[in-house]
Amino acid sequence: MLRAKKTKHTDPTPAPGDETAASSAPPVAPAPAEAPFAASDDVEALKAKAAQMEEWKDKCLRLAADLDNYRKRVAREKVEQAKYATQHLLARLLPAIDSFEAALQHADANQNPDSIKALVEGLKMTLGQIHAVLREVGVEVVNAEGQHFDPQVHEAISHLESEEHPAGKVIQQLRKGYKLSDRLLRPATVVVSKGKPQPAPAPAETPRPADGAAEGAPVES
Repeated sequence: MLRAKKTKHTDPTPAPGDETAASSAPPVAPAPAEAPFAASDDVEALKAKAAQMEEWKDKCLRLAADLDNYRKRVAREKVEQAKYATQHLLARLLPAIDSFEAALQHADANQNPDSIKALVEGLKMTLGQIHAVLREVGVEVVNAEGQHFDPQVHEAISHLESEEHPAGKVIQQLRKGYKLSDRLLRPATVVVSKGKPQPAPAPAETPRPADGAAEGAPVES
């Protein structure tokens, strides 16, 4: 006949001596939690910064290319502007040239006095057209007739004495001057008065011999 094996049960209740030992033992601190590994975050941040740098680099290259194209375009426009700056003025002068040519053809075909008179009238009208075009573009005639000599706008080629004109007055204008706004294109060529003629100096008197000396007598040495 088999006998049941007795199982030894342990009592979880500590013995009276064990309680004192358990209370005097220092508590065990929990193990610190492991810090997350940050290397992957640093790599991602560096990748983002690198991508941003590439983006800014691409923008700088595009801006540099745009600036270079702008400079080239401005230089090309300056050359074209200097080349065709007088296009409008020349286009306005073409009718005056046509009038000159028509007047000359008419004069060649007709040699009678009436034709010459008509030629003169046509030339005056053409000259009026030219002056009108010049006024439209800001060209002003410098007329020096009867004006006081001004070296800023006049060029004196001669100075003459004059009974009628005071010194410094323009006696004659040989060629008109022209100004563009406030800039002198060409000075007026003039003759300027020196004033009234100065009287000729009196002739020097011949020295008279000393008293007591006979005229024509030899002088003793």
